Amino acid sequence: MTRLLLLAASGILLVGLSAPAQEPGQQLYVVTHVDLAGPAAAADGTKLLEQFAADSRKDKGSVRFELLREVSRLNHLALVQVWQTRADFEAHQAAAHTKSFREKIQPLLGGPLDERLHIILP
Repeated sequence: MTRLLLLAASGILLVGLSAPAQEPGQQLYVVTHVDLAGPAAAADGTKLLEQFAADSRKDKGSVRFELLREVSRLNHLALVQVWQTRADFEAHQAAAHTKSFREKIQPLLGGPLDERLHIILP
């Protein structure tokens, strides 16, 4: 386990490792940082993100889905999501509206979407 943490901390991409199993009934928290490619992309990208959030709130298992904008940089946003289960999140990832959103937002990005999954520690 220590070696795994050291590798992750050093920036080495670990492929083929599965995430720890989620305990039954445990909600999944997802934070996605979005860097839009400057002010020109910010307006169009924000509209896409607002629509994506509205569509995602209707998905099965969505507890909360918020869009936040960084105060000092209008082209930096974050999606904060809470899902009833990891399976609900994975179904959301496979949904047509999610795939469409990812295709449309791609040319407006200044960097890759930074999506991180979290659970609450006991």
